[in-house]
Amino acid sequence: MKDFIKIGLAAVVMAVATDVMAQDKVEATVSADVVNQYIWRGTKCGEASVQPTLGVAYKGLSLTAWGSTEIAPKDVDSYPKEFDLTLAYSLGGFNVGVTDYFFTGGDKYFMYNTHRTAHVFEANVGYDFGPVSVQWYTNFAGSDYAADGKRKYSSYFELNAPFKVADIDFNATLGAVPFEDAGVYGACDGFAVTNVALKASKELKITPSFSLPVFTQVVANPHTEDTYFVVGMTLIP
Repeated sequence: MKDFIKIGLAAVVMAVATDVMAQDKVEATVSADVVNQYIWRGTKCGEASVQPTLGVAYKGLSLTAWGSTEIAPKDVDSYPKEFDLTLAYSLGGFNVGVTDYFFTGGDKYFMYNTHRTAHVFEANVGYDFGPVSVQWYTNFAGSDYAADGKRKYSSYFELNAPFKVADIDFNATLGAVPFEDAGVYGACDGFAVTNVALKASKELKITPSFSLPVFTQVVANPHTEDTYFVVGMTLIP
């Protein structure tokens, strides 16, 4: 597993070094979603939330900040605020990246001591084949330890298949945990399917010159036998 992580990180460095000199345009992204509940990879992480995004991209290289804050939290400690930073690179259908997840309610942001940090660092690699894309995610640093103090390398992989019906964009998702992970995904017995979802997105025309992107998503977690119905809108498309 450690060799896999080293190879993935080396691929990021090599890909960026090869392509960055050819870039000629910086792009920026600003958006904000509002959802009735925060569901992540088949697991509920919060109630109704505002989820802003801010990103910059230089062709295939991008740096993105994403967050989630409950609109009316009943218990701040149960569903803490989240702030994530992702450095990613894509070339054709290939993509690779590293995400720093941070959750308030624990240690301070700049606390990175071993066994005492509110950060979790995850590496991902994937490929978009067109009809289907595949992604693999593995935690490689931060707060991801087993009861015996050893790093768990919590992992998750996901298949996505986009398609269109009439004027509505759909995306079907199948996600699973490849091996035992009692902490992040609750898969105590090894391999487990944790995320089966169908998302529908549409531009809702408000005026002749303004449309509001809206989406709904049905999510099922076969492992925990939970189901969720998510509805949301993008306030800043």
